Amino acid sequence: MKQRLASLSNLQQRVIAAVVAVPFILFMIWYRDWTFALLFCVISALTQREFYRLLGLDGFEPLTAYGTVVGCLICILAYFIETDQIGMGNYFLICPASSMIFLIKLYKKRDMKPFTNIGFTFLGIIYVAMPFALLIILALRGGTFHPMLITGCLLLLWASDIGAYFAGTKFGRRKLFERVSPKKSWEGALGGAAAAAIIAGVLAYVDNELRPWQWYCVGAIIVVTGTYGDLVESLFKRSIAIKDSGSSIPGHGGFLDRFDGLLLAAPFIITFLKLFA
Repeated sequence: MKQRLASLSNLQQRVIAAVVAVPFILFMIWYRDWTFALLFCVISALTQREFYRLLGLDGFEPLTAYGTVVGCLICILAYFIETDQIGMGNYFLICPASSMIFLIKLYKKRDMKPFTNIGFTFLGIIYVAMPFALLIILALRGGTFHPMLITGCLLLLWASDIGAYFAGTKFGRRKLFERVSPKKSWEGALGGAAAAAIIAGVLAYVDNELRPWQWYCVGAIIVVTGTYGDLVESLFKRSIAIKDSGSSIPGHGGFLDRFDGLLLAAPFIITFLKLFA
């Protein structure tokens, strides 16, 4: 099966991945609030483990298993607290759970750079797990589940990626950030922005979750921060001399490749909506 997929073009692989993954993701988001939270918790764990694995390729030794457990704890707490099943005070459980990272590293006798690896363990939690937890909080804001809000954000992100891919492939000439990502172009970025604007217009027309100007603002946030999120991940991959973060998703690479834009976009989206929605 893998050999057959490998023989296909990148575009064909992307289409197959989308046909399989998108209906499943949308079903999990819309079926129940707990299936949505479970989906994002699992994706967060897989992405975080992938991040730690890449650090291992560069000779670092983060606490992969424990760091991922702490990341999952944050996502789980976000769900149960935002659905009012447990109190807000339970967020403080994150503090001792995170502090245990120092104690565990204290007993790692063979670790020659413990504080560097402690720092990278925390980075995996902050860079990967917290944005997914913020998305769970966003979907459950006000104690009510808002699946359309998360669906809209994903549609905007996917539209931006698709528009950038086709516009960049067809018209890409001027490099956007050649030092970090030689293939990305200004034409691709503008194509992504145009596609996201169209989807924002559709969302503004068919949905009353947000006001039209708020959907356009969310779209703009996703285009800008999503692009930078992709560049940040490209910088990370270049620092360890690899092309893709993994091979889990045909045509896309790994989970980190697929969700890098969302990781940087999530904090900005939730901050905007908390302040202006």
